[in-house]
Amino acid sequence: MRMRSEKLDDGVHAPLLPEVEQVEDKTSDEGRSISGAIFNILTGMVGAGIMSIPATFKVLGVIPSFILILIIAFFVDVTVEFLLKYTQSGKSNTYGELMAESFGKFGSIALQVCVMITNFGALIIYLIIIGDVLSGSQAQGSLHLGILQEWFGVHWWNSRASSLLFIVLFVLLPLLHFRRIDSLRHASALSILLAVFFVAICSVMAIYAIWVGKTQRPRLGPDFASGVSFIHLFTAIPIFATAFGCHVTIHPVRAELSRPSDMRSAVRISLVLCVVIYFAVSFFGYLLFGESIMADMLVNFDKISDSLVGRILNNAVRISYAIHLMLVFPVMNYSLRVNVDELLFPNTPGGSVRFLSLTCILLGFIYLAAIAIPNIWYYFQFNGTTTVMCIMFIFPSSIILRDVHGVSTSRDKILAVLTIVLAIGTSLVAIFSNISDYFCKI
Repeated sequence: MRMRSEKLDDGVHAPLLPEVEQVEDKTSDEGRSISGAIFNILTGMVGAGIMSIPATFKVLGVIPSFILILIIAFFVDVTVEFLLKYTQSGKSNTYGELMAESFGKFGSIALQVCVMITNFGALIIYLIIIGDVLSGSQAQGSLHLGILQEWFGVHWWNSRASSLLFIVLFVLLPLLHFRRIDSLRHASALSILLAVFFVAICSVMAIYAIWVGKTQRPRLGPDFASGVSFIHLFTAIPIFATAFGCHVTIHPVRAELSRPSDMRSAVRISLVLCVVIYFAVSFFGYLLFGESIMADMLVNFDKISDSLVGRILNNAVRISYAIHLMLVFPVMNYSLRVNVDELLFPNTPGGSVRFLSLTCILLGFIYLAAIAIPNIWYYFQFNGTTTVMCIMFIFPSSIILRDVHGVSTSRDKILAVLTIVLAIGTSLVAIFSNISDYFCKI
């Protein structure tokens, strides 16, 4: 029996979904409110990036970090506006269709590959953070114990490789066997509640530390006296860019609005809220941990308090966010698996064997990568300087410059050129800085 291809958020097809009849729902005619759209956009943006942004404050200082957050948010608003403008001008309803409309099959495949690589990197980051929570981390000469090691001591069975293998086999693999994404809706809702809980607890802990005078003194600007070069500052840009990624979710969210024209307002409100959330968590995290803050802020929570209440809060913060990532993991993996299937087996119906094989192979590679390079900073740097820059800035600006519908204004084209130049320029400088740092350490 032939299976129907259904479209995902990025415009590619999912050959793994069976043919189903659409059931009319009166509530669907009314559309989703703007508040629902804001919630969905925020869900797409606020993810693992919230763990690494605080570390950028150590590189840039408070004031430059805040300015950079605002600049990235501005250019995200600009490029989302580009996508929405061309969506209204043509017949395309997804990001992938926009790329195909402007650049043919090559454009849609380029977007598909970028989405796959970005999702793959994000899933590795999720697994690394889960490993940090369970089994700790050692970097920059500092050892941070995981929850399992704090509770039971250091043993072979609570090492990073063993604990992650247990999570992969007995938590993630069963969740990944759901063949329809709507089967994960309850897990997604719970994951959002846990993320909100994490932000709330972090804020309370920081405010209490300020009240009792136990916070670190924040540095307002870069510390060039300690040997930090100007070029090194560019390594923070990919982290911020990755944290604001929402372009792939724009079209499906817009499709569910009762008034698609409200999408611009929803995006701008979401960006404002995201700026507030990122700056608040980063600033509070920097106050709590100062220059000792790690690339994954969660690992710092093992040494923040010696009191019983403090230890309980520390464990609650780490466990809640680890569970949040475990529940988000299947949703992100769903998109990756469908894109890989469509790329390898175009227009070919897939059965259970192929479904299970792809699931296990992808999960195996993600596990091995998370064990081999257990540092989320490297993956943020790679994604943020390559595929994320393409999805967020280069592709939308290229659509405007291609201008197949003749609707781009001079202002649009100037902004598009500026966006591409800044995206490519900052990426190349960040890559050069990372390579230089690597060879200096050898």
